[in-house]
Parts: sequence; structure tokens; C-alpha cells
Amino acid sequence: MLDWQKVDVIIDNALAEDLDNGDVTTNYLFEPTEIAHAVMKAKAAGVIAGLPVAERVFRRLAPQVDWKTRVSEGGAVSPGDVIAEIKGTRRALLTGERLALNILQRLSGIATLTARFVNAVQGLPVKILDTRKTLPGLRVLEKYAVAVGGGVNHRFGLFDAVMIKDNHIKLAGGIRRAVEKIRRKNVNHLSIEVETSTLAEVEEALSADADIIMLDNMSNADMRAAVQLINKRAVTEASGGVTLETVRGIAETGVDRISVGALTHSPQALDIALYFQ
Repeated sequence: MLDWQKVDVIIDNALAEDLDNGDVTTNYLFEPTEIAHAVMKAKAAGVIAGLPVAERVFRRLAPQVDWKTRVSEGGAVSPGDVIAEIKGTRRALLTGERLALNILQRLSGIATLTARFVNAVQGLPVKILDTRKTLPGLRVLEKYAVAVGGGVNHRFGLFDAVMIKDNHIKLAGGIRRAVEKIRRKNVNHLSIEVETSTLAEVEEALSADADIIMLDNMSNADMRAAVQLINKRAVTEASGGVTLETVRGIAETGVDRISVGALTHSPQALDIALYFQ
């Protein structure tokens, strides 16, 4: 579900960035009452995400805009498919066009890439997760797009789960010491995840009763050995340089979940265009 209060802040900030004192080209050309009709079409195959947000962009400019979707959120499209039909003032449609397309293209690109990763591990009992590698200020939208594409959201930020990474461990003096110190202060009983890169570190995380053990940049052989060593005593998560070519082999090691930074840090925007009728 989208937090519309946060989404509206994103949209309003983006519109302010684009408009400043107004869309001079559009406002000089057209009067406030002139009406236009347009369609959004896919120019590439993919999964659509962000339709409610694109609609919201136009409604922030003109609440009376008539918006009709022709594809469901999370639906697959092919080149030439009509995604939405829009009717409203020429000023609202032209002024909101770029922002609506930017959002829809990026979120659909994330959903499309996520769906590819999910499909690559189909039939195996593993979940594809995102990370915090999102564009600053856009996390609420980008993690939403991951979910639309069939992925699962990892922690949203630094506040909703404990993740003890390598630098935490180094500064705290070891895995056990870090976990024990956090447990004394973890009054909200947040899950505790520990990043490991060797089997020795896995054993230390196990002995500290970590809830989740991340297997970071391990070989498939080491991950398989780690999964056997953990033996369901903690949730296992593979991470580090995961690609579409390697994800199934990683899943076959038996890990419970695989986190993929590429879902949000390097998706290709889905090609979508808006055409006036």
C-alpha cells in the first residue's frame, strides 16, 4: 500500500522543481479552459507499476481530470498497448506529462526487473528482496514498485530492523559483542540480522542467536555449506552482486531469501509515451 501523504510530498516537490513560477510555454499557448485528450502507450514489453501515482500527478494540477486505466497495476504490456486514457485541460496534461511519465517509467522498470528475478527462481522456496539502494527521497515509491513486481520489501530504513554489517562488527569488536549489546537495548524486539562472509562468521552469528544471517558475497559452495550449518536455526539471506544469470544457482543453495540491490539501483526505465489525440 502507498502512503499517500508521503507520495504527495514527492509529487509536490517534483512539481515545484519543474514549475517554479509556472509552465511558461504551455501557459502562453493555451487558456485555462481548453481541453485535450491523450493516451499513454507502452513502447516496450514490461510490467506496469505506478498508475495511481501518475494519475495523482495530473490531479494535483487539475482535480477534475478524467483518468481511465486500460491496464491493471502489475499487469504485463506489449509495445503499442494503451495504458491509460486522460482527458483534461491542456495546461494540466502538458504540465504534468513529464513528471507522470518519469514516475511511471521508473516504477515500471523496477517492477519489470523484479518480475524477471522472481520468474528466474520460480518453483524454488525463496523470496526476492530489495535493499536500501534507492534514489534519495523516492524509497516509498521504489519499494512499492518492487512489491508490484512480485518481490518482497526488506527493511524500509534504519529504524525498522537491526542489521549488523561488517563495519558495525569491526567497530563493536566482533559479532557476539555487537549482538549482545543490541539485545540489551532492543526493547521493541526488532529482528536482528548479521552480515557474514565466512563460515567462521556464520558460526559466530549462530552462537549469538541472530534471527537472520546474511551470506554476503559467498560462493555457492560456501552458501550451501552455511545453509546446512544453520539448519533452519536462523533465516538465511544471500546478498552481493546477484544477477539474473546467477540468481537461480544461488536459490538452489537453499537460502530462504535473496536481496538484490540492482532492483532499485540500476533498473532500465520502461519506455512509455503520451500521445495527444
